[in-house]
Amino acid sequence: MRVLLYEWCCSGGLHGPDRGVFLGDDAVADHAAALAREGRAMLLAVLADAARSRTLEVTALIDDGVPFDLPVHGSRAAVPSGEEIGTLRQAAASCDVAIIIAPETAGILAGRVAAARAVGAEVIAPDAAWLALAADKQATVLALAAAGVPVPPGRALDVGAAWPRGFVRPAVRKRLDGCGCDGFTVVGPHDPPPHAAEHAARIEAAVAGRSAGVACLCGAGRVVPLPPLEQRFTTGPEPAYRGGSVIDDPALESRAAGLACRAVAALERAAGCIARGWIGVDLVLGTREDGRDDRVLEVNPRLTTSFVGHAHGRDHSLIEWVITMARGTAPPGVRPPHHAPTAFEVERAAPVVPV
Repeated sequence: MRVLLYEWCCSGGLHGPDRGVFLGDDAVADHAAALAREGRAMLLAVLADAARSRTLEVTALIDDGVPFDLPVHGSRAAVPSGEEIGTLRQAAASCDVAIIIAPETAGILAGRVAAARAVGAEVIAPDAAWLALAADKQATVLALAAAGVPVPPGRALDVGAAWPRGFVRPAVRKRLDGCGCDGFTVVGPHDPPPHAAEHAARIEAAVAGRSAGVACLCGAGRVVPLPPLEQRFTTGPEPAYRGGSVIDDPALESRAAGLACRAVAALERAAGCIARGWIGVDLVLGTREDGRDDRVLEVNPRLTTSFVGHAHGRDHSLIEWVITMARGTAPPGVRPPHHAPTAFEVERAAPVVPV
């Protein structure tokens, strides 16, 4: 099976038409560097994982301007500067399936998926309606709440809008269509109001507990959750994602998996189509043993950085299972071989990519 692997940062995005989304000023450029580290880590992890499969032949799109030593078990297709989308279309037209890793921000993920599908490629991703819903954090939370899935209280904030007087604290603000820690700001109980939002945002009450992510393999109406990983961040008013660690508690694992499956089902109903591929659900596990203070924060309709921890040390290819599940070819009741995830640090998994 010929698999096309596209990761926005390494596949030409940082030198393409949307580069200004992440390179507008110093703070945004810092996020671009963090995004590049995570993207590179995922790309390398998928290539290493695919080598365990006897059936996958992976070709990775690699930006000519990005230093990248491709492992021997992958093929490289060069992306000339400024020709990212055209190269993606050309490569997608001759693959069996395409895996696209890109930020939801400014419609980048949806646009690249649409570009590949326009030339007949089978993209391992949800339909356009699903992508659009999950890319909007406010719409996602409303869909979850309507289905009875617990979420933090909050509201949308227009571009340039000031912090609402009297809004509950501690609180957080995040870019409405952002990914990772893009535009993520923590506002403490006694902090002054942050500057006006430069992008449409969602603000919400900060939820106490353990931040976790659950990766779900989806397709043909089935949702298979993988063991959750605790998410670790730097401290301060503008945290950065550091990596994941293992949650060695069966009760917490069960709570996280159950809540993630409910979240995926809620978005399926709201979008009117099934989930497909790798879906990441970010949540907080509260202190109550009954799980009543657990909350879902957002849903990512694409491969997430947790793939690095889930794929490491496996005997069987995880990305092959992602494809199998998405295509609906996994036999009923058959699940990926159990494998405990591994803790990981993003910076150790991938060196900084110059942007």
